[in-house]
Amino acid sequence: MAAADPRARLTPAMRDVLARMARANRPSLETLSATAARAAYAAGAGVLEVPAPPMARVEDSFVPAADGHRIPVRLVAPSHERLPLLVYFHGGGFTVGSIATHDTLCRVLAAEAGCAVLSVDYRLAPEHPFPIAVSDCWEVSASIEKFAIDSGVDASRVAVGGDSAGGTLAAVCAILARDAGLKLALQLLIYPGTTARQHTPSHATFANGFVLTKAHIDWFFGQYIADSQRDDWRFAPLNAPDLEGVAPAWIGLAECDPLVDEGVLYGDALRAAGVPVDLEIYRGVTHEFVKMGRAIPEARQAHADMGAALRRAFSAG
Repeated sequence: MAAADPRARLTPAMRDVLARMARANRPSLETLSATAARAAYAAGAGVLEVPAPPMARVEDSFVPAADGHRIPVRLVAPSHERLPLLVYFHGGGFTVGSIATHDTLCRVLAAEAGCAVLSVDYRLAPEHPFPIAVSDCWEVSASIEKFAIDSGVDASRVAVGGDSAGGTLAAVCAILARDAGLKLALQLLIYPGTTARQHTPSHATFANGFVLTKAHIDWFFGQYIADSQRDDWRFAPLNAPDLEGVAPAWIGLAECDPLVDEGVLYGDALRAAGVPVDLEIYRGVTHEFVKMGRAIPEARQAHADMGAALRRAFSAG
């Protein structure tokens, strides 16, 4: 008996978005140089997003890295009050994406949660391969107390978060924070990558035609990490030897996404370690859906859910 067509799971709105993407017939990222792929991703990043909420504070600055690099960061906040802080790492396969491509999403999270959001422009592959992105994200996270004093945010109520590759980085930083004695209120993981190799059933089911393809994943990881390094838990958090004591997690997944199975597996691993987990699977949508709120109702629901999760976590801190 033939397997059911996985495209039948898509919502009508999601099918319409995919049809529009197909009609646009733009070059696929894996066919481009890293520089051209970044430009292409940036050009399309905001097309389907909700209008960017106005912010009382929008401040660009830098956090110094140990190797002398200055890591660009952007603080957005809905007021000048002493607000809790979400440190946010953008998606893009460790190769594309930036503060600019995720500015609207960070503003939405700030507005929904009533918090400040610090977006991190970590260095990208292939110019800066693994583990440089991890180092940049952790150096920003580890310096939050000083940053909070300088910027007037509340260092006692801090969360980390990110989407896709950024979700991986957030999960890793949550483990590093536990090891460093840095208390986090929450890790907000939006369809994170967590496995060393992409062998789960969802990678086969959604390999082609669902926004994030097998070709994209192979290309991103080929830019970022050597095959011999893939078992490192800083790339594959499911390989972390111990998850006990890491921050509570909110995990948001897309049903029609190659990464959905590994997101579920990571939630299971956290629960097995005694970590509180709130896991939501948004039905009938694909990877990247949270940046499609103009067209996809589930994105707007996810925005509200993330805001509520952050508010609960910060109020419990």
